Amino acid sequence: STPPYCTKVSPPPPQPNTNTNYTSIMMRLALLAALVSAAAGFSSFTPRNLVATNNGSNLSMKIYDWKRRTADESALHEEEFTLGNLRPAPGARKRKNRKGRGISAGQGATCGFGMRGQKSRAGRPTRPGFEGGQQPLYRRLPKFVGRPTGPGHEKEIFNLIKLDDLNGASEGSTVNFDSLFESSAVTKSKHDIHKVVVGRGDFTAKGVTVQAHAFTKAARDAIEGSGGKCELLSKTTNAVLEA
Repeated sequence: STPPYCTKVSPPPPQPNTNTNYTSIMMRLALLAALVSAAAGFSSFTPRNLVATNNGSNLSMKIYDWKRRTADESALHEEEFTLGNLRPAPGARKRKNRKGRGISAGQGATCGFGMRGQKSRAGRPTRPGFEGGQQPLYRRLPKFVGRPTGPGHEKEIFNLIKLDDLNGASEGSTVNFDSLFESSAVTKSKHDIHKVVVGRGDFTAKGVTVQAHAFTKAARDAIEGSGGKCELLSKTTNAVLEA
């Protein structure tokens, strides 16, 4: 109970703290300024050569080649090229790689050759074709079966004409690859030089003159033994060299 001479007084309402309000406003302004500066800094790193066009709902972007960005190609098809106005295309001539000029260049100090070893020394370390002491490739190839390709070797591939293909020739006639092909005695060949070999069948033609670029010894003896003659042709002009 309250005495009659005492009255209950309510406390005054809290006064706004001006210092707190001022601090919060300043913090918001500082945060806004930081966001604006960050946005401006990001825009400085954004490529300037991005062109965005809005076609309906699709967004297409075109990036121009920086090497040809400064090229003046307006009169490319109108200008007559002479020795005085020839110039390389932008980006075609690359600057030489400067070695040994500091680590920032990527080829500094050891210039990309490493720190130790024979290949890092001055001068050419090994000769061309050297494989560390093992048998090199150019000395292994001549030993392979079926590949007679060594230094200085020349390999000729002939089209083979068998003696039994000449059996249809009449006595005293001259026979070569063209005449045999016209008479359907042989099929077409992908080689231009022809060689007469014995074959498996019997040779029955008599007194024929055979023209070819090469003869085996057995084929020559068989032709000459039956009264025929062998004429050697040139491999380049197809002219008769000797009978």
